[in-house]
Amino acid sequence: MYRIGIDLGGTNIAVGVVDSGYHLISEASVPAGAGRPAEQVVADMCRAVELALDKAGLTARDCASIGVGAPGTCDPQRGVVVCAYNLGWFDVPVCRMLTEHFGLPARLSNDANCAALAETVAGAAVGCRNMVLITLGTGVGGGIIVDGQIVSGLGGAGGEVGHSLLVLDGQPCTCGRSGCWEAYASATALIRQGKEAAASHPDSLLNRYPALTGRDVFDAADDGDAAAKAVLDRYYDYVAAGITNLVNILSPEMVLIGGGISRQGERLLAPVRRYVEKNCFGGKDGAIPIIAAARLGNDAGIIGAAAL
Repeated sequence: MYRIGIDLGGTNIAVGVVDSGYHLISEASVPAGAGRPAEQVVADMCRAVELALDKAGLTARDCASIGVGAPGTCDPQRGVVVCAYNLGWFDVPVCRMLTEHFGLPARLSNDANCAALAETVAGAAVGCRNMVLITLGTGVGGGIIVDGQIVSGLGGAGGEVGHSLLVLDGQPCTCGRSGCWEAYASATALIRQGKEAAASHPDSLLNRYPALTGRDVFDAADDGDAAAKAVLDRYYDYVAAGITNLVNILSPEMVLIGGGISRQGERLLAPVRRYVEKNCFGGKDGAIPIIAAARLGNDAGIIGAAAL
């Protein structure tokens, strides 16, 4: 039996059909058109599902269920997107709407939770019952799996690891607090740190980039720039300090890192592992998890949604 997964983003709606082994057999994508009434967006979600089914030579009757990974706060018990600011959605009963259209049971969770679940059924954490996925992108997202189940928390708001406190009275965060892990470990934070270093080091190679990106910081360090290297060394510590907090709280078997920064591979992972091993509770004698890169990339949202 096949399952349908929908990865609802602020820019695109990505849909896929997976088989019983969670292999993606067909995909379709349409623009999300954020800011429109929810009914119009859901209609486009249905259209994308039908496109994916048609590509696979299937109909809804061949499928067991539909899963949705959505941004923001999602209530999986009610199947409701409580609030997704980038879509302008508040209390949207998306699961009921999809069930009414296709006649299939529908499930919902936060997109980062779906990505974490996907890694346990088809990615780098297959067979792992206790794991954490961290995504380092515009923000710091996270999904937590305990005993094989997504940790959703009250009202579906659990797993927002990027908004745990790292520095008291620190950098302002988009959530309204100051000092959140996201304000230090996101790609956005790395860019800010790179610009600050460029401003204080006029001779730094960081100043050759008119619109500095996170990748530019790595490139400048590759070219021997001391200021860029110092930024990265501190950035690795920020990432690793937050992971150490999660290890001490959850004691997972595995921590996976995804998002754009994870493309740096061992350059990021090796210093993070060293920091966690040195600083987690019990040190080398403690329960140190495997720390690795997530594997599924952009497919994770679809596969995880289908796995709900």
